[in-house]
Amino acid sequence: MTADPPGRIALVTGASRGIGRAAAIALAEAGAHVILVARTVGGLEETDDAVQKAGGTATLVPMNLRDGDAIDRLGASIFERWGRLDAFLGNAGVLGQLTPLAHLEPKTFQEVLEVNVTANWRLIRSLDPLLRQSDAGRVLFVTSGAARKHTAFWGAYAVSKAALESMALTYAAECEPTNIKVNLINPGPMRTAMRKKAMPGEDPATLPAPENLAPRIVEMLSLSFTQNGTSINFQS
Repeated sequence: MTADPPGRIALVTGASRGIGRAAAIALAEAGAHVILVARTVGGLEETDDAVQKAGGTATLVPMNLRDGDAIDRLGASIFERWGRLDAFLGNAGVLGQLTPLAHLEPKTFQEVLEVNVTANWRLIRSLDPLLRQSDAGRVLFVTSGAARKHTAFWGAYAVSKAALESMALTYAAECEPTNIKVNLINPGPMRTAMRKKAMPGEDPATLPAPENLAPRIVEMLSLSFTQNGTSINFQS
């Protein structure tokens, strides 16, 4: 893989910890200016410190992705400052509750859909014009094997990831005639806070760290990655 030219603009959601944090640092190390999006200011500042330590630069955007108007404003702000977006990592997600579908609280189901699906649609809607201004816009969504396994009690999360995959691949088809490439990555079991919540009895030391995944994300968001509409399993 040849190195991208410095100065590309990359946006990462869920950038305060886990996969998003590791990917943001790796993108900065590769020369991108990284727009960090997450709910917690403290977490964003910690990621920013790591980005600066790696010799990179970042813009911090504390934001709740359930706020669609804020997503619209984000797109407008990026246009005013840079006029384009070169890479977008849709990483932010919530697990919800592992429970039978019939026992799910409506508010929990709604939150999972809003964060894992609706927010990514709003981001596509807001960022698409910016990605089209790039000479090689790259979009990558983080999915999960839960989308296809249909495991008992994982209903809300599984439904949301299945919907995300369908949406991402539809967007990829729509981008076929453009310079934008849209793909999915399934990290598999990974040492993250979400995994710990889902599998509290599991030893995190037995799982790959997000830093192991980050180089693959950088590759899939790079100029040299020209596949479109693919879903890659990181640990396969």
